[in-house]
Amino acid sequence: MFVDEVRVTVRAGRGGNGICSFRREMFVPRGGPDGGDGGHGGDVIMTASHRLTTLLDLRYQNHYEAQDGKPGGGSNCTGRSGDDVTIGVPVGTIVYDDESTNILADFTEDGQTAVIAQGGRGGKGNSNFATSVNRVPTKCTPGSPGEERTLRLELKLLADVGLVGFPNAGKSTLISAISAARPKIADYPFTTLVPNLGVVRWGSDRSFVVADIPGLIEGAHEGKGLGVQFLRHIERTAFLLHLIDISEWATDDPRHSFETLRQELAAYDQGLTARPFAVVPTKIDVVGAGERLEQIQVYCRDRGYPCFPISAATNTGLDQLIRYVGKQVDLLRMLPCETQS
Repeated sequence: MFVDEVRVTVRAGRGGNGICSFRREMFVPRGGPDGGDGGHGGDVIMTASHRLTTLLDLRYQNHYEAQDGKPGGGSNCTGRSGDDVTIGVPVGTIVYDDESTNILADFTEDGQTAVIAQGGRGGKGNSNFATSVNRVPTKCTPGSPGEERTLRLELKLLADVGLVGFPNAGKSTLISAISAARPKIADYPFTTLVPNLGVVRWGSDRSFVVADIPGLIEGAHEGKGLGVQFLRHIERTAFLLHLIDISEWATDDPRHSFETLRQELAAYDQGLTARPFAVVPTKIDVVGAGERLEQIQVYCRDRGYPCFPISAATNTGLDQLIRYVGKQVDLLRMLPCETQS
């Protein structure tokens, strides 16, 4: 099961109390204070791993507590610090404070870690309060509480290229033809219910990652259909492919389909329309008289849009598309992050 948004509650450990103690030793009168400090409370830590692909585990275990620190002891012994709790999340996870909506961590690399909730500090023992005028202090302080938060975790898949299109536009067929991904493929709308990732290899030693999201429909930004739920997964992509069904049994005008896709992207996030893209008319093996293909090709040529007609079922046009996308991804990888966003 693919889960890309969960809420969890975390509580860091409380610091141990400092104690009030006095030295008791034979032949040593007035030994003085020797109360030790309390140990620090454990932290709640998150770490990103490329081995994880979903937040499913956090849906069923959504409460985490780190261990409290132990109180101090006599002879200036410091209490033991509490054990930390480490939570594994997939690369691409963003952690929000559910109350303030502030971003606490954005995991973009494998092995990246962040302290999500800080453990409380241990209290001071009475030996810390001895002075020249107060040689027998009875003061000690309690440990401070650890941070407690409700978090909202949101997973945004990390991919170089995002596939965008209406249901049955051929996105799943394309990603299965150019990568090892094997999404469900069928002749009814919304076959794809979760995003899929595929690694496309090109050249001798180069590759890029493609993300296929469920099909969009007109009004998706208002909550219609499934695609808007997963549009977050193309927010991190550097390049977009707009797949347009131009087969003889398609009902929508291809130009209208393309413009509707662009409008839905703009309504969700205006920045998505600024991403470099290419138009990919699909299913050219069943174009009939070819009028729809000619319409979209003329439309793209007049506006300077790159256009690559393909048939993923017969592998027609795939090599040219992969080479073009691979070169574009290589160029975008050399640009600063600020330029791509």
